[in-house]
Amino acid sequence: MVLENAPSWQSSLSAEFEQTYMQDLKQFLRAEKDQSKVIYPHSSNWFHALETTPLDDVKVVILGQDPYHQPHQAHGLCFSVLPGVRTPPSLVNIYKELQTDLNIAIANHGYLESWATQGVLLLNAVLTVEDSHANAHQGQGWEQFTDKVIATVNNRCEHVVFMLWGAYAQKKGAVIDAKTHLVLKAPHPSPLSAHRGFLGCQHFSKANHYLQQHGKQPIDWQLPDV
Repeated sequence: MVLENAPSWQSSLSAEFEQTYMQDLKQFLRAEKDQSKVIYPHSSNWFHALETTPLDDVKVVILGQDPYHQPHQAHGLCFSVLPGVRTPPSLVNIYKELQTDLNIAIANHGYLESWATQGVLLLNAVLTVEDSHANAHQGQGWEQFTDKVIATVNNRCEHVVFMLWGAYAQKKGAVIDAKTHLVLKAPHPSPLSAHRGFLGCQHFSKANHYLQQHGKQPIDWQLPDV
């Protein structure tokens, strides 16, 4: 596990790879592979969020919990799936909110790469999962690493919008300095909870308004065809 394709993050995160928790995580993942367990996403995409969104470019952080655990879904960006894969239910609700908030046309795919390249860090708390076993890799060390990622953005960047959807994300984002950044909270967009306040939260227009207030280019939330 290395960050060679994410140079902007290396000065803040490279020391993490020498920590005991990360060595233990490596051993855990190696043991899982030795047992022929299928792990998502592919190892080349474990740090895809950091590779696609350089530290200096971060404008928005969306926190997810766990990668998708079915074939061909996860590719290292939270809530995003590869082209050709059916849009997951939570992302369907995100698209509904975009439509009502900003009149954004609902995309016919779930590939969020264009958000990431504009400065939206799509970060899961846990970066790997076992096939068909949701949350299988929780508590193995990834949470400590992604806490460091959040702390790095909090400390190194200014005027970033953090979208914290659901209790898990809100607890993980408790360290964020709300005087330096904009912290937006809502229920999770899952079909189980979206109707409790995610739909209607207007986080996307609020984010763009805040970015423009601070002299930053707003995010074009309209996804291109793929």
